[in-house]
Amino acid sequence: MNDFQAIADRVEIEALRGEFTDAAMMRDRLRMASLFIPDGALRMPDIPAELVGREEIITGGERLQRQWDFFVQTTHPGTILLDGDTATGRAYIQELARTLDGRQGLNYAIYHDRYQRTVEGWKFAERVYEIRYLDTSPLAGTAPHAARGSGNIPAHAASFTHPASAERLERAGAALRANGFAAEILDDAAAARARVKDLVPEGACVLTGASETLRLSGIDEDINAGGRYDAIRPRVLAIDRATGADEIRRLTAGPEFVVNSVAAVTETGSLVLASGSGSQLPADAGGAARAVWIVGAQKVVPDLSTALRRVEEHALPLENARAQAVYGMPSAVNRLLILNAEPRPGRGTVLLLREAIGF
Repeated sequence: MNDFQAIADRVEIEALRGEFTDAAMMRDRLRMASLFIPDGALRMPDIPAELVGREEIITGGERLQRQWDFFVQTTHPGTILLDGDTATGRAYIQELARTLDGRQGLNYAIYHDRYQRTVEGWKFAERVYEIRYLDTSPLAGTAPHAARGSGNIPAHAASFTHPASAERLERAGAALRANGFAAEILDDAAAARARVKDLVPEGACVLTGASETLRLSGIDEDINAGGRYDAIRPRVLAIDRATGADEIRRLTAGPEFVVNSVAAVTETGSLVLASGSGSQLPADAGGAARAVWIVGAQKVVPDLSTALRRVEEHALPLENARAQAVYGMPSAVNRLLILNAEPRPGRGTVLLLREAIGF
């Protein structure tokens, strides 16, 4: 390996480490996972957490990040030791953090890294996080939500990740009930997972939306792989789309139950859903006999104009990254569904969570 190649490798690995910090700060779990080889590992014994493989890095990152009130990580250059198509190194970091339950502190830590050259460039094979100093004294500063924007992300877009207060959740729930929806406020995704089993009887014909909230909560797996229900999505995925388009439309348009999430819920009692193809929207709009929507606290917004901005500026970029990773193609907001009221009493139930989950 010539000196120019060694310099290029070092620059690329340093950029990889910087990209990791940026993805953590921007709560971009899909991008963070893409920085690792498919079976790469992020090990944090002091947390504790051990995430092996890109899927665990995505879901584990969601679990950790939704606990934050704020988090700041600064990375300082460390060592890089090249060895052909592999390398090892260390990066030094300083972190300030406060969680929603009041835990807070300052720490200095080290990432012990292994890197691997791939056709896509250098990736992490392993990052091991070791805390060297921890101070849990109360932090004097604050992180105003209006000032959370960074880089090309507007401040108001960054605030779309912050869970709504108890007062705002109660206001949204009351407005939803006034508009004909059943609305319940639950602590977390685990409570929603249990409540869905109460609301959807065993053996029911159920369609699930393509929702990160459902995936991260385990509700998607319960419905589509648990054997408890007549799940529509596995049946649809088994149909050839070129020859079975009509059958797919019939199956998805009028199920007994639809279980989904939304892009936003307003404090005036409206639900906003967005879709690239529109295939799941007929069931939500009224085709399904019953509907259950699980909604993270960060999706509560004051009004409809803010809800539409949340769709375009927050949910779409995240869904676009997911679609690129899963399907190899971008997403788009080609269809919008706004549910301002539920004219059929008892049809629609909204489970508002006190925690943030999903996009």
